[in-house]
Amino acid sequence: MHTNSITKTISIFLAGDSTVANYPANEAPMAGWGQLIGKYFKENIIIRNYALPGRSSKSFIDEGVLDKILKEIKENDYLLIQFGHNDEKKYDPSRYSNPDNSYKEYLKQYINGARQHGAIPILITPVSRRTFDKNNNIECSHGKYPDSMKDLANTEQVTLIDLTRISKNYFESLGAEKTKNIFLHLKPGENKNYINGVNDNTHFHENGANEIAHLIVKELKSDSTLNKFIL
Repeated sequence: MHTNSITKTISIFLAGDSTVANYPANEAPMAGWGQLIGKYFKENIIIRNYALPGRSSKSFIDEGVLDKILKEIKENDYLLIQFGHNDEKKYDPSRYSNPDNSYKEYLKQYINGARQHGAIPILITPVSRRTFDKNNNIECSHGKYPDSMKDLANTEQVTLIDLTRISKNYFESLGAEKTKNIFLHLKPGENKNYINGVNDNTHFHENGANEIAHLIVKELKSDSTLNKFIL
């Protein structure tokens, strides 16, 4: 059946780490924002979430996951790229990248790969952690990585969503106590999957993953193509 440009499907591929990834039922209510973002789009949009826990911009490539995306991605699709959490880990050479040079070089492989297939890359700075100081402000835990990504976006003329800043502002507006509902904070016995409780200031409760997804979609509305597919 012939489909016109209005009904043609577009795939949004996601490359990222644990804050983006899908999680199985036995790890609920932990969720990544990539797991929830599809609810904000019309059925013409297909979310292809390749994000994996623990990956960096380097290890995602080394393990061949980017290659898998590039075999599937097509013209007018999108590739959303969020890395930084694990690139920071100097103790692990399989994941570490230097924010001044190799981090940018790895990210350029995502950008160039998407463009070679006629797809549109979008860089997303790493989402903030729940790191409040005594003045109820979020301390940046990502060092030079967000600014490095912004510098690359400017050089390569790539759309960038500054999720580090956007999420920081959002968490600060809620405050330290209310953000416990955003992140994976559960009391002992509250959930069968976390019987001993959990206090995780990096990974999201599904409520929080949904809110982060919503923040990203609000930024994507500025894209004239995607805007018509957003509910």
